[in-house]
Amino acid sequence: MSVSIIIPVINEENTIAEVVGMAKKHPDVDEIIVVDDHSVDNSVVRAKAAGASVLTSTKIGKGASMREGLLVSKNNIVVFLDGDINSYQPDTVEKLVRPIIDDKADFVKSTFNRKAGRITELVAKPLLSLLFPQSLRFSQPLSGIIAGKREFLEKIPFENDYGVDIGILLDILQLGARVTEVNIGDIDHKMKQWQQLGKMSREVAGAILKRASIQPAFTLNTLESTKLILDQMEFAVKESLKGLKKMAIFDIDNTILMGRFIDKVAEKYNFRKEMLDIVTTNQESFLITKLIARLLKGLDIAQLLSVVEEIPMVPDTIKVVCELKKRGYIVGVISDSYEFVAQHIKNKINADFVIANELEFSNGIATGEVKVPFYFAKTQKSRCNHNFCKSNVLLHISEKYDIPPDNIIAVGDSEYDICMLKYAGIGISFCSANQILNAIADKTINIRSFKPILDFAL
Repeated sequence: MSVSIIIPVINEENTIAEVVGMAKKHPDVDEIIVVDDHSVDNSVVRAKAAGASVLTSTKIGKGASMREGLLVSKNNIVVFLDGDINSYQPDTVEKLVRPIIDDKADFVKSTFNRKAGRITELVAKPLLSLLFPQSLRFSQPLSGIIAGKREFLEKIPFENDYGVDIGILLDILQLGARVTEVNIGDIDHKMKQWQQLGKMSREVAGAILKRASIQPAFTLNTLESTKLILDQMEFAVKESLKGLKKMAIFDIDNTILMGRFIDKVAEKYNFRKEMLDIVTTNQESFLITKLIARLLKGLDIAQLLSVVEEIPMVPDTIKVVCELKKRGYIVGVISDSYEFVAQHIKNKINADFVIANELEFSNGIATGEVKVPFYFAKTQKSRCNHNFCKSNVLLHISEKYDIPPDNIIAVGDSEYDICMLKYAGIGISFCSANQILNAIADKTINIRSFKPILDFAL
């Protein structure tokens, strides 16, 4: 009986080849599909080299990737594996598919030799004990390492977010499928940082509550008990964040400033056409930065700062930065604009540091030359393939202040902020029209206010 393997991934270049290699060794596996969630590392290259076919997901999110993998797969037995594990036991696939092949189960849930995760203990098990007590026979209900018959998997919806795994289990049980749990041994699974737990908790809780609300037994008393559990969960997450070293990073153009500095300068000093020609005829961001800087030659610092002053700032910036610093955050600015602009904004909002391109001045007059700080450049530690990227600055700042990226909030609006938001603990898309940025962001803010940040910057 042939088996399809589906592996959703995002930036798992260090583990994906090993996962594919393990899956290929099972004699019944004749199809391995890696569904890539728009990785910016070498995940796709390494997955293909290991022997998998690769599908790029049309919608960002683990659940969407799983669903699309199911749609393009061909076999009646489908196995989903996590792509970020480098310690799968050799018989993992065999343990998952054997009960189905022997017609003893329709769906197989994995458990493994590791203490249940924090979301399982804080959120899933308390809610399940109240709403779906029959599911508590599974020791790790949030495990995403599963196998099932296509006829059942095709009948259920897949949540797009962290709620997908518990949603699948509850829906499969609702269908009356035969479900069993198998132990797949010791695995080394990535642990999420506390900054991500709030998002994960809400999404897991949402998936459970969505299914509970359509049950006949769901009453007002049940709702009150559920609210108490969710309040306790929120309190536990907030308490765990206290005392951590934390940082918040802001972009400038169309983020702190309600407009782009270079656009305003080009408009005021009549070089907008020349700037558009540079942008549309060049691909490399480094070269674009160099060429645009030449257009500023001859303008003095007073003229340039007067343009900065003409661009309104998001009204509550100073107040929010002040509150973040009270809560223990280091606050900085990372911009692909110019350092003199960033320094001017830094002094206004009382930020702690800035990193931006250094426009050269001689006697207060722009020479047309610019230096791109080496912090932007790709290194062996880089997590994306761009030659120059804000995510590299994020890693540098992380090391300098001894604050892990998972403890950093990053706020931006454009395609140049995508990697920075992706690798920060919480990435915030701010009033952005960029669909990819909005999709990868943990939070989106669609009003010109930073106040919503304070709801989760604990």
